[in-house]
Amino acid sequence: MSAQTTDEVQVTVASIDLLGGALRSLDAAITSSRAGEKYVAAHLAALRAAAALLAAYARPNSHSRKPNRGRPTSVWTLVIKVAPEFTEWAQYFAAGAGKRAAAEVGLGGAVTPREADDLVRDAHEFIDLVSEKLGVSRQLTLPTNVAAQAVIPNNVIPLKRRTAATAK
Repeated sequence: MSAQTTDEVQVTVASIDLLGGALRSLDAAITSSRAGEKYVAAHLAALRAAAALLAAYARPNSHSRKPNRGRPTSVWTLVIKVAPEFTEWAQYFAAGAGKRAAAEVGLGGAVTPREADDLVRDAHEFIDLVSEKLGVSRQLTLPTNVAAQAVIPNNVIPLKRRTAATAK
């Protein structure tokens, strides 16, 4: 699976914070010795990366829109709407939600060690693609306290995007 960038996005403090959470969840998945715990942590890492992507697409006046009065919308459904290049990824992770729920409640045999390892690998790749889409390094960490947010105009972090010429 892959993702090609389409639109420019604004990297917010929330996006960076969520990507940091995704990396922490990925670390927990990598270091976990039990397949169920590994699967849950890897799936949560992917969810947090998806949330980081959505936070980058959030617009300041979005609260003025009519609220959704129906069923809650899945993160994966929203990802498909705002970043269709991630459709395959969203469908893949959405399909694993049932296994994650089963593993979360401790159902023995909900996932095999191979399935857990595969999900860790795929979550890692997904986080890399989201980071690339947002134009940030996976190692980027910024303070997320209120004082730090106050010095960033409109809560948007100005980053220089790497182009093919500057990547060499």
